[in-house]
Amino acid sequence: MLFIRRTKSQKTSSKFLSAEVLAPMGVGIIALFLWDIFVRITHLPPYILPGPLLVFKTLITDWNELFPSLLITLQITVVAFVAAAISGLLMAILFTQSKWIERSLFPYAVILQTTPIVAIAPLIILWLKNNTFAALVVCAWIVAFFPIVSNTTLGLNSVDRNLLNLFQLYKASRWQTLLYLRLPSAMPYFLGGLKISGGLALIGAVVAEFVAGTGGAKSGIAYRILISSYNLQIPRMFAALFLTTGLGVLIFVSLSALSDFILSKWHESAAKHEN
Repeated sequence: MLFIRRTKSQKTSSKFLSAEVLAPMGVGIIALFLWDIFVRITHLPPYILPGPLLVFKTLITDWNELFPSLLITLQITVVAFVAAAISGLLMAILFTQSKWIERSLFPYAVILQTTPIVAIAPLIILWLKNNTFAALVVCAWIVAFFPIVSNTTLGLNSVDRNLLNLFQLYKASRWQTLLYLRLPSAMPYFLGGLKISGGLALIGAVVAEFVAGTGGAKSGIAYRILISSYNLQIPRMFAALFLTTGLGVLIFVSLSALSDFILSKWHESAAKHEN
């Protein structure tokens, strides 16, 4: 038991000390160092470009205001992401049941994706003026929906034809084929779509908050960025941007870990092979 625990701890420590973690951390540290040197040499005022130390101090000072706003943006992102994942999966399953349904509805999914969210966000907020949270969720959902439905549809249609013929030979029903063949085959595509849509849901939420411009106790992080830029509180704006970026990275890392956990035991894309 002690040997197993030591082995697990060694694997965990080696994972955190791997090149995948150390390389981006090293680049980030070098970038912050160069940024600080540039600000010191050029003597730029903080309202044009603050140094990283000033941004860090501002982040600590204004944490009680910025972090609650970040949580509100996170709520919008999570609700929109879950809605996009469920609706995208169901829509992709519907597409695979009939080519006519896919050919009839998929172009409208493309139209939904290519329509600028900045252009339609004011209309959505106007239509749902009595529920601003729902309007922001709808805007974020529009941005996050297409990658899931597109990737999952591709995965459901990329089934091995030999296995499909085998299911047909044994007279498997359409739902048996979907449950035991198509969905497992589409799982890597679906998880890939989730990783893309997670960040897009955050972007959609932030853009919608910019357009809505809602203030008060229930304002999101985008409103803090907007007000800071109006008042030339640039260090505070950078602090809010760092929080938003960190949230986006956390979402991507979490979804990547979920994908590796699900696929590592059986799929080649996540399986680790010894050299």
